[in-house]
Amino acid sequence: MEIESSKQIAWASRGAELLSIEIPSPLLEIMPGIHWGCASDLFTPAFWKYQSAAARKIGVSYNFRLGNSIVEEVTACLLGGYGMPAELALAAFYRLRERNLINDIAKREALETALSEPFDFESGARRYRFPRQKASYLWRALQTLNSASLPESARSMRDFLLKLPGIGPKTASWIVRNHFGSDDVAILDVHIMRAGAVMGLFWATANPAREYFKLENRFLAFCEAIEEPASVVDALMWDHMRRIGSARAIPF
Repeated sequence: MEIESSKQIAWASRGAELLSIEIPSPLLEIMPGIHWGCASDLFTPAFWKYQSAAARKIGVSYNFRLGNSIVEEVTACLLGGYGMPAELALAAFYRLRERNLINDIAKREALETALSEPFDFESGARRYRFPRQKASYLWRALQTLNSASLPESARSMRDFLLKLPGIGPKTASWIVRNHFGSDDVAILDVHIMRAGAVMGLFWATANPAREYFKLENRFLAFCEAIEEPASVVDALMWDHMRRIGSARAIPF
């Protein structure tokens, strides 16, 4: 990486080709009180700019969808979320799809039975948490989704989904980001909150349960400032922060 007085230049490789990525000087502010920092330093604004720009330049494409329809996307995301390992949630989703239970004629009891049966992994059998509660949420969602006239835009769909039981702002945002590939929403889970806290984008007492849309606006403003799509930045932050896990060297 090269640093000049007004900019820094980082590089991405596409085969044997080196591609340059210009980023403003580390000392410049990107937002009030937040500086770009060095692209080579973990979790600075410049680091996230580089990660997103490099992915674009080398031709990485993102397909966020888990399901083949909005109904399947709601099912997959509703089965996941806080405290639910991604691999277990996906296993539950695939089981329901294989058993033809993702529709408005599926019985609530059938959904609960399917979620209650153990799931086999290489590490051993595992059980889905709260199968009765999730089966109830999902059954009611399926009834509504298959009988209502659904909105066609991401934000309108999110407003619609927020009226369904068991779906809060994060899950609703996750669904519409996946289905629409939308850059108008943010999925503010613990990993995104940690990344934002490291940069000073989010304050120490920030709580998405109480102030989701205020925090989302901050995140979207950040993505606009670094001129990168919010859907990709969100996904990159989630992946990086998830992989470093509970590393003690990171002050969050």
